Formats: sequence, structure tokens, C-alpha cells
Amino acid sequence: MAITALAQEKQGAFAEYKKVYPNVNELVISDKNTYDIFVEDKKLRVLRNNYYESMIMSQNGIQNNEESFSYSELVKLNEFEAYSIVNDKGKDRKIKVTQTNEKQSRQNSVFHDDVKQRQLIFPNLEAGARKVYSVETEFLDPFLLQSYVFGSSFPMLNSTLEVRTDKDVTIGYRVFNDPDNSIIFSKTEKKGKYIYTWTLKDVKAVKFEPGNPGFRHFIPHINVYVKDYKVDSKKVEVLDNTEKLYDYYKSFTKNLNRTEDAELKAITKEITAGLTTDREKVKKIFYWVKDNIKYIAFENGYEGFIPREAALVCKRKFGDCKDMASIISAMANYAGVKDVTVSWIGTRDIPYSYEELATPAVDNHMIAVFNDNGNYVFLDATDRETRYGLPTSFIQGKEALMSNGDTYKIIQVPVVSGEDNATHEVVDLTLDKEKITGSGSLNFYGFSRSHILPQIGDASGKTRFEMIKSLVLLGSNKFMLKEYNEANVADRDKPYQVNFSFELEDYAIQVDKELYINLFMDRAYEKLTLEPDRVTAYEMDFLSAYNTTYNLKIPQNYSVKYLPENFSLDNALMKADFTYANKAGVVSLNAKIQVKKLLIEKADFALWTDTVKQLKNAYTQTLILTEK
Repeated sequence: MAITALAQEKQGAFAEYKKVYPNVNELVISDKNTYDIFVEDKKLRVLRNNYYESMIMSQNGIQNNEESFSYSELVKLNEFEAYSIVNDKGKDRKIKVTQTNEKQSRQNSVFHDDVKQRQLIFPNLEAGARKVYSVETEFLDPFLLQSYVFGSSFPMLNSTLEVRTDKDVTIGYRVFNDPDNSIIFSKTEKKGKYIYTWTLKDVKAVKFEPGNPGFRHFIPHINVYVKDYKVDSKKVEVLDNTEKLYDYYKSFTKNLNRTEDAELKAITKEITAGLTTDREKVKKIFYWVKDNIKYIAFENGYEGFIPREAALVCKRKFGDCKDMASIISAMANYAGVKDVTVSWIGTRDIPYSYEELATPAVDNHMIAVFNDNGNYVFLDATDRETRYGLPTSFIQGKEALMSNGDTYKIIQVPVVSGEDNATHEVVDLTLDKEKITGSGSLNFYGFSRSHILPQIGDASGKTRFEMIKSLVLLGSNKFMLKEYNEANVADRDKPYQVNFSFELEDYAIQVDKELYINLFMDRAYEKLTLEPDRVTAYEMDFLSAYNTTYNLKIPQNYSVKYLPENFSLDNALMKADFTYANKAGVVSLNAKIQVKKLLIEKADFALWTDTVKQLKNAYTQTLILTEK
């Protein structure tokens, strides 16, 4: 019996489903979203109904007795219904969900928004029972329709998006991640309405793998948007291209910071006093905002789109990304710099360009941009550690929609090179039989710096000691950190530096008169293996480079019997050079590794696996000293 036919049978279907899905805890029978888009009382209304039905397939599946759905100030909850369906003497019996709970969608987070989640607890579940719920919400802003995703952590028999519109309503849509055109599309007409339907059947369970670039990059989904509609025979345009999207965004910023604020102006004049160039002034303002305005994201209705006045942000001493962009641009203006403006941008988990999808789904972030004589500087103060001149790591490679009054410009954010995010380490080693003592200096540049420091935070005492120990650890878990000191913690323009001393017992191996020492005391990327059955690409946080030098002082009465061979590789993913030297009683290893691609795609997996294999082989090479 075909799987799609199974979905039509409720009685006795469980046994048939078990044959096809013997190792599944839950099976989604139907996930259907229906939009009704129509004009009423000269206004466009958008209603959405989500119908969901799944079947418990095992005893383990009974534990998943919870489902949830979301709503907010702009996506209003109208009504919902939820119930379990259990087998009662061969017949279906509905048991209404009575245990529900409303909570904020994000708790214990720097994000604060008005999105609510309604939790549903389904009663009396057993193998063969079904969970069913139906939710109606209304979109109060036709610009803000949401993506429909054909995917779940469980297999799905039927996944459908249906859009019903008046004939005077024109929609647009874009389908993503359906290279084989597996999604079946139809357009029909019924009772004076157009009905658009997209259906995907027999959908495999989505495999969420660590390091994936975000579900929008690989799960099939659709973005539907309203292009226009008619009221009294007059066309009202909504979305269709970047110009219309910018017009929408511009309505939120056109009156921003029109009123001069004496306090903020005075602060600006004070911190930029004596600075002569626009670049110096913007940098000073940028760092002042990072140091004095705490990042807390607020998304409450249209507050999720409208930057607050710079004066209010200054007074509160906190704000979200839009507020940071607002105060930076306002302060630049007070400083006499005219080329700093607010801009919209999507983070890297959003895969679309503005040409591909000119709707609010294309971006989720806001920054300020400084046009420094044609060199664009991306001023994102949400990451307080990133130095001036670098974007934040999560907007690399993305497009920014830069405001210029009535017009806009799309500019590309560069991907920061590995050399700019390098980690440099020099370690001097002394050998006493099998024990190593040493001292080192470790320097973090660029994103390496801005990713490490927030993890350490303001920890102190033993907690900070243990954090630093894990940061500088070399050789094995017998590593003993003796002392350390830090430099440039508060200076974003310099690398974060850790100087340390340590002891390491039982690292060298002595056999008769020979000592065996592996100078690779830290082995970058050795454990970053990609499983052969991996489905999704692997995304790096940022491009990186490692430049490490180990200097081993040869003990008295010993000489070098075997010096490992040098190693190099250079391919599309990585460049590596390992160089050994024996000079003036010191054996040195200089190891340089640079990663070249942010996204390791499936086509790269074989090359990545071979690259790591070569690294591992090079890491095993051992220096041999012999007693004279």
C-alpha cells in the first residue's frame, strides 16, 4: 500500500504505518497551513489556519506529549482547538486538551519580545494515538507573512501550504531548496477566489546536524507575499521588489532623530574633541556606544522595526540593534560626519539576497554604515568586542540595504580573511627526562579575540584560572598551568594576549638512551571530521589562521637523531605548512594553518576528509633525541 494512501485511513492505519516506519517514535500525518487573503471594509485581511496531526508510533513517542504554537501583537491569536484521538473499543475517541500554558518565546535571554508560545499538553497518549490541533491567527500587517517549511524532526506524510485570495489580490512567492521540483503546485478557481496549493508528500525527517548553516539553507520552504490588492478599483501596492521593501522600511525611519538632543550632542562633542578626521570621530563614537549602551533586543509589535530615538537610547543606556544604529548615526551627525546611515541586513542563517526575496524575511538585523570615501565600514555595536573596521562575524558575506534618504544602496559585507582572525602562539620548552616545563605567549586577533573574550567575561579567581587553563592547555590532561597574565583585555585594537608558564609530566617517552617527543602539543582541526552520511553543509563561525612556534631546548648530553620531515598542503579548503629546524641547540617547529572557506559544502566533504587525514598523519611525526 502506498504511503500516501495510508494517510487516508485512520482505523487500522497504525499497523500499516509501523511496517513502513518501524523505528520512528512519531509520524506527522498532516501539516497544513492555509492563508485566506481578502479585502473587507476597504482593508486587507490575512487569516491563517494551521492544522497539525501526528501519530504516536512507539512507547518512547508517548513522552513527546507537548506541542506549541506562537503568536504576537502583529500576529493575533483568534482561536485554537486541540485534542488527542485514542482508540476506544475499535472507535476513535477525542479527548480535549485542557492543560495549556502561555509563556514568552524567549526566556533567560538578551532578547525580549512580545511573541507568546502556547504550550499544549496532550492527554492519554499511547502507541497509535494521535495529536491534533488547529490554530487560527490573523496577520495585522500584510508585509509580514511568514515562511512555510516542508520539514520536521519526524517524517511527514503530507505537508501543504494553501493560499486563498480574492481575485483583486495578487500574490507572489518564491520556493527554496527544491532542486528536483518535488513540491507539487496547483492554482484553481472556486467561488470567485483563486486557490494556490503547494504539497510535498512523504517527507523524510530532517536531520539537524551540528554546524549546519541554518534550516533555511537546506529545508524546502516557501515565502509567499502580497504584491498588491484593490480597494474601490484602486490598486494598493504592497511588495514586489527592493524599492517597495525600502519604502516600507523608510516609513519607520523617515522621522528618526529629527529633534536635536543637547545631552547627546554634548557627549559627542566631548568624546570627539581634538579629533580631526571623520574616521577618528566615527571610531571613537563606535567604541563609546559599545562601552556605554548595553545590548538588549526588544521586539514588541512595530518596535521590532522602528529604531528608537537616539536621545532615549542614551538616557536608558540600553537598546537593540536598531537603537545602536540610531545612536551611532545621530552621534556621527552631531560630530559633523554626514556619511553614517542606518542599514538593514540579514544574518548568515538567512540565505536570501534582496533580489531573490524583497520582503522582510530577507533581513533580521540593523546596523550603521560609514561611507569612508568609498570604503564601507560596518558599525555593528551588538558585539562589544569587535574592533573598528571589522563587521560582526554573523553578517559576513551578506548584503546591507543602506539608507540614503529617499533612495537606497545595496552593498556587500566582505568575508574577513583568516589572517585577520589569526591566533599566534610561541612556546618555549625545556625537557627534563620525560617532564616538560615551558612558557608561552598566545595572541588572539580579530574574530578570534571577539569570540574568546565574551566567553571569559568578567570571571575572576579560580573560575578565571580554569578558563585560561583550558584556553592555553597543551599536550595532555596532565598539563599544569603555573602562572598567567593577560594583556589588551580592554583594547579592541590590539590582540588579546595571554602569557603563561606550565609543567607537563610524562609527555616525552624515554626508551633506553632515546627520547621521543611530539612537538605538536595542540592539533588544530584534528577532531573536525564530517560523517560520511552527513546531509547538511558545515559552517565555520569565521575564517581562521593558526601560527604556532614550539622551541625545544635540547638537553645537555643529547643530540638530534631524527628530525621529522617538513609538511605542506594547499587546496581549496586549507593551506598548511609545518617546518622543522635544528639550530644552536634548539629544535623548532613552526606550524601554519589557514582555512579558506566559511561553508564546507557536500561537494567539499571528500576533500575535507582527505585534508584532515593528511593533518593527522603530519601530527604523528615524532622528534627523536639520543643520549651522547
